[in-house]
Amino acid sequence: MAASLLEPPFSPNHALFSTIYKPQNSKPITYFVPIFRSPTPIICLCAASETVEPPASPPHTAETTSLDHSSAIERSKDRRKVVRVAWEKLVRWSRSLRSKAKTDVLERTNKIVVLGGGSFGTAMAAHVAERKSQLEVNMLVRDPQVCQSINENHHNCKYFPTHKLPENVTATTDAKSALFGADFCFHAVPVQFSASFLEGVADYVDPGLPFISLSKGLELNTFRTMSQIIPRALKNPRQPYTVLSGPSFALELMNKLPTAMVVASKDKKMAIAVQQLLASRNMRINTSSDVTGVEIAGALKNVLAIAAGIVVGLNLGNNSMAALVSQGCSEIRWLATKIRLL
Repeated sequence: MAASLLEPPFSPNHALFSTIYKPQNSKPITYFVPIFRSPTPIICLCAASETVEPPASPPHTAETTSLDHSSAIERSKDRRKVVRVAWEKLVRWSRSLRSKAKTDVLERTNKIVVLGGGSFGTAMAAHVAERKSQLEVNMLVRDPQVCQSINENHHNCKYFPTHKLPENVTATTDAKSALFGADFCFHAVPVQFSASFLEGVADYVDPGLPFISLSKGLELNTFRTMSQIIPRALKNPRQPYTVLSGPSFALELMNKLPTAMVVASKDKKMAIAVQQLLASRNMRINTSSDVTGVEIAGALKNVLAIAAGIVVGLNLGNNSMAALVSQGCSEIRWLATKIRLL
């Protein structure tokens, strides 16, 4: 035996294979697995020609069945309790995180500049100023009479002569003083004059100053959007930029009526910061990363508005109005998709 162990153990000529471990008259082995429920599964082995009776299942009484059912109910209740407690903790954590982020944005913001003294720029200046009484909101206007009216009487004598502006809203005609130290810049200059205006104040704009465009439309002849005009006019392709758009009227903003708008930016953090800066009880701000789509929709929606007025004036009915709106929105969506691919 000792000498045989020195031979290769898996050689077919090994003595052990030929004498001791060579199977003779072997039968295939099958496995029998019982299908009844048991706490510990039982596996029986038998030859192919043999039959094996399934083992008897353990006795189940009414008392053991009721105990198993009650224990299963208790385990289910415990799992639901754990899930409910975890969900409540997650909700509290989410609320505290959002409120903290909102507070941080307002605390970090000390000064906001609004470029333009029109109706929508004035409405947004008033809205932001009411968000924080210590916030300095400075409007850059070109009309000295409007500037004097805002500073002395807290009224925009040209657009909102009957609406009083918050005390922390001021106006100036000096671009350097208006832009100095600003944390956010609201651009409310008409699109057709934006390029020349921004080129004139580019020397006073900080390269990291976030721009929030309130201007809607396309530049004549060039068909450029504000996301293309602002970086080129400021000679800074990395100028932080967001676009704020939506179906909104300046008068209703001044009257604090419910309004929903969308802020679009390729930088998600910046879009959320602007959302937290502007969102209030009467204004809902959604976020989007589709800057081109928001700008094109904001520019072309007025075309649908004019056509809708024609439908009403000609008494063409609700069917025509529904067809106009659905077809118009579809075409705007198609155009925005094509422009995005350019």
